[in-house]
Amino acid sequence: MGQLTITPGQTKLGWIGTGVMGKSMVGHLMNAGFSMSVYSRTRDKAGELLEKGAQWCASPKAVAEQADVVFAIVGFPSDVREVFLGERGALAGASAGNVLVDMTTSEPSLAVEIYEAARGKGVHSVDAPVSGGDIGARNAALSIMIGGDEAVAQALQPCWEAMGKTIVYQGKAGSGQHTKMVNQTLIATGMIGVCEALLYGYKAGLDLETVMKSVSSGAAGSWSLLNYGPRMMGNNFDPGFFVEHFIKDMGITLAEARRMQLAMPGLALAQQLYISLQAIGHGRNGVQALILALAEMSRIDWRNRE
Repeated sequence: MGQLTITPGQTKLGWIGTGVMGKSMVGHLMNAGFSMSVYSRTRDKAGELLEKGAQWCASPKAVAEQADVVFAIVGFPSDVREVFLGERGALAGASAGNVLVDMTTSEPSLAVEIYEAARGKGVHSVDAPVSGGDIGARNAALSIMIGGDEAVAQALQPCWEAMGKTIVYQGKAGSGQHTKMVNQTLIATGMIGVCEALLYGYKAGLDLETVMKSVSSGAAGSWSLLNYGPRMMGNNFDPGFFVEHFIKDMGITLAEARRMQLAMPGLALAQQLYISLQAIGHGRNGVQALILALAEMSRIDWRNRE
């Protein structure tokens, strides 16, 4: 396919999905000097980017027709399939030598399918899910996990550097998604610990902010404790990452585990707890809302605690 060169001011980028994380990521790429075409199911979500100079497109296909590299970060694997492989998807509008980059957390097998379909048209494809949530997206500090051809991943370095802090090539197509499943497994079981620890501290009559000073920087410290713990204590359940999307991620991981004949009882428990959280109406809250479901089990009114 020839050598791929990606340069701010010359390479035209496109973006599909300008939600909680996508909007910030696009903004960083534009600040780095890249021109941008965007599409989102809800045009209002792209309003700030359009005011900043991004060009609106009516479909993922139209984005690809205007861009050399097309990124997407959407909700579910069905959305990924539609925006890349659908009749009005990005691959339909892409030309030989173009690059498709899926930054959604999605199925490893779908990443491979997109890679093979793109290769058949002379188009590059990369799976590059991210970790860091809304905070990482806003601060251009995401961890980016990359699968696909290594030369293409390296050529995209100016884009990765505009959005992320930890940029690691993981291997062939699908490897980025598999790595994200490792990441989500670590978070899922860790979130149970964060919630149970705060509930224990509360029931023991401790001042939780004082407790955090002792535990957050020691062996028990974690990104989730540092970032989600204060939100839980402040009853801030706004989404940096939606509960319903996290349930989707855990489902993908458990399905892959079954395929590999791998038992993951901890992750299965975490998914059930998050499903219970969704059942009581918190599917569109942030993942830190898990504390509400666990509090309810012990008849603790977490929102109105004294």
